[in-house]
Amino acid sequence: MKIDIIGDIHGCFNELKELTLKMGYEWSMGLPIHPEGRKLGLVGDLTDRGPHSLKTVSTVFELFQKDSVYYVPGNHCNKLYRYFLGNKVKILHGLETTVAELSSLPQKERNRFREMFVKLYEQAPLYQELDEGRLIIAHAGIKENLIGKQTNRVKTFVLYGDISGEINEDGTPVRRDWARDYKGDAWIVYGHTPVKEVRIVNKTANIDTGAVFGGKLSAIRYPEMEVVSVTSGMPLVKEKFRVME
Repeated sequence: MKIDIIGDIHGCFNELKELTLKMGYEWSMGLPIHPEGRKLGLVGDLTDRGPHSLKTVSTVFELFQKDSVYYVPGNHCNKLYRYFLGNKVKILHGLETTVAELSSLPQKERNRFREMFVKLYEQAPLYQELDEGRLIIAHAGIKENLIGKQTNRVKTFVLYGDISGEINEDGTPVRRDWARDYKGDAWIVYGHTPVKEVRIVNKTANIDTGAVFGGKLSAIRYPEMEVVSVTSGMPLVKEKFRVME
């Protein structure tokens, strides 16, 4: 099993295309397909903040339809899903950019994207257990004692991380560094918390290198555990990156 797992895209479609090309994927049919049969893995947060959320969604949906991607939802995916269901959500923290893209479309196209994303979200697992349990893809990670479970606690963890209940100044939850205490046998590949460089601790890899904040879009190639990155074209927002030991 050979998978190229990409960190939080957040509408940075140009960087997604550049990164997949760098890893040998071909776009001749309009989708990233690897000539040697490698598949993409995505840690979620496809949309929000970046310039091309809808293009990213349609590309991932087509890959999903062809069984050519391992996708798991992130917290931004969950929020967009709730928005599409008509639930009351705050149009903040990046959702406003996706809503603006939708608002520029005719109603028929908006409905098409709604149906597409709802289907993608509802058919995706909370986290992916792959390679006979040796690899797990989860948006914000997962602790070893939660693997194999599908409870509300697991859902909160994989979407938001190990949150303490406290709130940061920007309104986001305070996140504990669960990876430092991870002792499981499976590799956990995740994103959610932007770091300047891919962070490998124990058998965990945080591959969200903040593309939408002007960092890089990164992938980790499994089973080689080789990191491949491209520089983002977005403006740098230094305060969005978390410094971790």
